[in-house]
Amino acid sequence: MFRKSDYFILLAVMISFFITAYLWFVVRDREQAIFTAIWVPSIFGFGIYFKVATLMGVRK
Repeated sequence: MFRKSDYFILLAVMISFFITAYLWFVVRDREQAIFTAIWVPSIFGFGIYFKVATLMGVRK
């Protein structure tokens, strides 16, 4: 079901989310937090792309 690469993608998303929360609530650097928050959907997008490419057999 889940491959090792899937766990790495989820780990990267969680790290990005926690860094965003830290910047927003602790450091109070709103611009940097928003910039870092943009990473979350981008990482998910890359993960979905690689997952679909693997399922379709494009990447071997």
